[in-house]
Amino acid sequence: MFLRPIEGITIVVDIEEMKVTQYNDREVAPIPKSEPTEYRWSKLKPPFGPRLNSVTTLPTGPGFKIDGNTVNQDGAPIQTPNAICIFERHTGDVMWRHTEAEMPGDVREVRPEVSLVVRMVATVGNYDYVIDWEFKPSGSIKLGTVEKETAKTEFEARLKLDTKPMEFAMVNPNKKTKIGHPVGYRLLPGLVVGPLLTDDDYPQIRAGFTDYNIWVTPYNKSEKYSGGNYVDQSHGDDTLLQWTDGNREIENKDIVLWYTMGIHHAPCQEDFPVMPTVSGGFELRPTNFFEYNPVLKVIPPKHVQWPNCTGKHQPVSTLNIWW
Repeated sequence: MFLRPIEGITIVVDIEEMKVTQYNDREVAPIPKSEPTEYRWSKLKPPFGPRLNSVTTLPTGPGFKIDGNTVNQDGAPIQTPNAICIFERHTGDVMWRHTEAEMPGDVREVRPEVSLVVRMVATVGNYDYVIDWEFKPSGSIKLGTVEKETAKTEFEARLKLDTKPMEFAMVNPNKKTKIGHPVGYRLLPGLVVGPLLTDDDYPQIRAGFTDYNIWVTPYNKSEKYSGGNYVDQSHGDDTLLQWTDGNREIENKDIVLWYTMGIHHAPCQEDFPVMPTVSGGFELRPTNFFEYNPVLKVIPPKHVQWPNCTGKHQPVSTLNIWW
């Protein structure tokens, strides 16, 4: 019913003669053991994974808030209450689901997605940007931004690609799984846009990081901000563009991945007086980082009986209550 890929075989073909001239099968590819690949709840044995909590609402739930600080026009610090909130979020998404229709009993397993969210809101002029860092039990990290009001913004997160990337993998060649794959993470881009300014426009000189969607630089603790330490006073000589032009070595180095995304807002009447939200983001997902699915043994939801909502006496329906 299932086939493993054939590895370690090299075949040389003479294209003109349309014949196989050489065949080598000298490599022994490791075969993973069946454990721990069991996902059926009835067959799993301790220790189990975490029991994901139900949806949490602030301020009554177990989430909490953190004060922050900003500066006024004179450079003096100003405390901002409740600048960051941390909470659990359940959107009704599925974390993983699998059905084996050909196995006895029609095996079907599913687990709900519950994530930890760190949220802040940045108000710039008449624009409000809701920034969510979402940490998933699977090891994925998502950044989501929501724009309200009007105009265009470029939001940067941290090689240089002049394309709209599909996926971009980062691996550590010195650390491998038992199967032999280098551990790493991959970038799953979301909405990407390019700048509308010309290269010699001064704001674009300061914002050269918007020229490309992905940049990679060797780690340097002094290189923190893609637009320089003081963007409004920058001459474009202390930006990500200038650091990358140095063409420094990045292989087998501590690196920084910079990802540029943005939103171009084309105004319409429905944006008045307050614009509906527009979203963008990206995801960092494990790629051979774990030996197997890290959420395989998450405890499933509880099945409860729930009356039919029609108001008439009918057989009850079975619902899943994610907890």
